[in-house]
Amino acid sequence: MKVWFWHHMFSSINYRSFGLSLLTALFVMSAFIQCSEVPGAAAPVDQATVRAINPDPRPVQAALVSLPSNDTFVKVSKEAMASVVNIASSRKIVKSDKSQRSPFFDDPLFRRFFGEEFEERFQQQPRKRQEQGLGSGVIVSSDGYIITNNHVVEKADELTVLFGDKRKYPATLIGTDPKTDLAVIKVELTGLPTLPWGDSSTLQVGEMVLAVGNPFGLNQTVTMGIISAVGRANVGIVDYENFIQTDAAINPGNSGGALVNLSGQLIGINTAIFSRTGGYMGIGFAIPSRMVKRVMESLIGHGKVIRGWLGVSIQELTHDLAKQFNVPDTAGALVGDVFAESPAGRAGVQRGDIVRSFNGDPVKDPTHLRSLVAETPPNSEISLSVWRDGSEKNLGVDIGEMPKDMASLSSQTQEKSTGTHVLSGLTVEPVPSEKTNEGRGVIITRVISESAAGRAGLRQGDILLEINRESTLTIADFDRITSQLKKQSSVLVLLKRGKGTSYLLITP
Repeated sequence: MKVWFWHHMFSSINYRSFGLSLLTALFVMSAFIQCSEVPGAAAPVDQATVRAINPDPRPVQAALVSLPSNDTFVKVSKEAMASVVNIASSRKIVKSDKSQRSPFFDDPLFRRFFGEEFEERFQQQPRKRQEQGLGSGVIVSSDGYIITNNHVVEKADELTVLFGDKRKYPATLIGTDPKTDLAVIKVELTGLPTLPWGDSSTLQVGEMVLAVGNPFGLNQTVTMGIISAVGRANVGIVDYENFIQTDAAINPGNSGGALVNLSGQLIGINTAIFSRTGGYMGIGFAIPSRMVKRVMESLIGHGKVIRGWLGVSIQELTHDLAKQFNVPDTAGALVGDVFAESPAGRAGVQRGDIVRSFNGDPVKDPTHLRSLVAETPPNSEISLSVWRDGSEKNLGVDIGEMPKDMASLSSQTQEKSTGTHVLSGLTVEPVPSEKTNEGRGVIITRVISESAAGRAGLRQGDILLEINRESTLTIADFDRITSQLKKQSSVLVLLKRGKGTSYLLITP
């Protein structure tokens, strides 16, 4: 191919024009060389200018020297591959053929020839087929415990583990956690190689990492990349999201595999990819090792995941809400509701508080706070820093265990009210007697969609609990507060919708 390429290139040259171009180039080069030899024609290189551009070349040289060598990648890859396995899952699916009823069954001639009972006999034979799935797993203990993704082993009847040395062993499912997409399985073996745990909380964007797994069934595949982002949430994959984002190639079959740093430590479990085609597009997500380890220990020790519970409903703090609450920035989580008899309620957390830090860890947003609380063991005493009335307050909270039925929990109850009022396209009435358990305040019975309240998102059936931090216990309170509002002023309302409450800013 190379020979053909060069021959084809030269055969297409116009030799006459080529010769003229060559002579011209030689003439220019000769003139340049002659000029450069004339004193004063070209100033010598100014070393001071070089030093000004790069005053100290040592940091650059040190950075080049500190780059990992091939031996580092080979060593880490070898250790990681020994601890990553291929997981094959299978399940039997039984389908009835009633949905595939043939029109021949309605043909009298067909029935006469085969008999009236032929259709019944035919339909009593359900079709059976077996679904196969492939994924990856990481050996986390020498006695056979393996961590993987829940979606790799979900609804599987049989699990088989294929090791790097081609050995195959059946595996038993220990437990699953769909809320983080993690699962633990076990093989009856000892002396297995494991990866040391890394601290995912110290990861920084730009760190080099390796992803190890079995993409498309290709066993023991290693890809390289960097940490693209940490703490990635709101992706919509699972309930508890705190993903590591990486550009190391992750493809179908990598799920459950290892994400390791250049020290050979397990820092994450590869879980999902963002793709428009189903293949690699440079965006992969891994569950951080800190979350993985806690879920694994809970599944092995209790057969389920025991999570911490604070007992509040929270929402994002927007720039507009931050101005209303006089907060310097949008970091934290705004408390929209406090559940009765919850750890937060007993500790004195109130609606309108902004949780700024949890046990010393600064809270970035509601998703971050949710993960921090869930990872905290029940009965742990932690410190909670909240922003209230223009200053931070520290509260001590005894974290509880998350209830099984969150829907049965009720928020702080209020009283019934009376009266009617209309303002800016909003019509409110007393809370009906059948909804007295919904809380005190006034209920919205009509919203003009083109009004400011309608554009802000208020709906019919919402119950207004506060306006500009003042309680609307009665319609008289509602009238008094709204009569003092300026025409072009923004209004902060606390509303109850369903079982939760939230703040909403209405702007002119």
